[in-house]
Amino acid sequence: MSDIAIIGAGNIGEALIAGLVKAGRDPQSIIATNRTPERSEFLEREYGVRTTSDNVQAVDKAEFVFICVKPQYVVEMLGELSDAIDNNDSTTVVSLAAGISVAAMEDALAAGTPVVRAMPNTPMLVGKGMNSCSPGRFVSTEQLGAVRELLGTVGDTVVVSESDMDAVCALSGSAPAYYFLVTEALIDAGVQMGLPRDLATTLARNSAAGAGALIESSEDDPVQLRANISSPAGTTVAALRELEESGIRGAFYRAVEACALRSKELGAQD
Repeated sequence: MSDIAIIGAGNIGEALIAGLVKAGRDPQSIIATNRTPERSEFLEREYGVRTTSDNVQAVDKAEFVFICVKPQYVVEMLGELSDAIDNNDSTTVVSLAAGISVAAMEDALAAGTPVVRAMPNTPMLVGKGMNSCSPGRFVSTEQLGAVRELLGTVGDTVVVSESDMDAVCALSGSAPAYYFLVTEALIDAGVQMGLPRDLATTLARNSAAGAGALIESSEDDPVQLRANISSPAGTTVAALRELEESGIRGAFYRAVEACALRSKELGAQD
């Protein structure tokens, strides 16, 4: 077996397809499912992959099955696919949904099915994703390595304990939204100061991109990078004091806690 099945080729599923094809994977070894003929035609035309609306057909002979549907549908989907997956000699199932535990997925599948719980984030759309993986009890070292290699086509991958996955979701999976919100707020602040919105957007977006590139490439940690542009009694220090007095650090603490709690609640539902 060599096929890769992408169940639910939305944004995350498409990003994985794009990364795999760009990395040299034969597009015909990838089969993707979705709900509409128009989406299928786009995926076939854009990436050369095979498509189907039949999820059971997609997993037939698949070595890796990536579940890219919303969390509330994962367990039900695996129940529908269980027999087809069990008919294969060795299929590894990888879920990219928040909150759903390895145990819940293993219970929905035939005994002994290898399951990996993964937490991606949307920068995988541009090859800069952060993917965290937690293997189930039936996953071999070789299978986990193969999953990491596949996810590595769209960014970095790390292996974490499943007990840390809710925190990982809050700190990585949902974190891009926090940065987008900060950028949005800066744009609005620029407009409030009298700048045209297009100029404010350019300044805020480029600053966000530059800061991200700097934090990625620099040997300094974020504390030092911040200190480097915080001259005594300067403009940046004045802004940072206002942010701290407004409770930005506590707001992030509470946001991360709320996100992790919601991830745990999603898992409890199943």
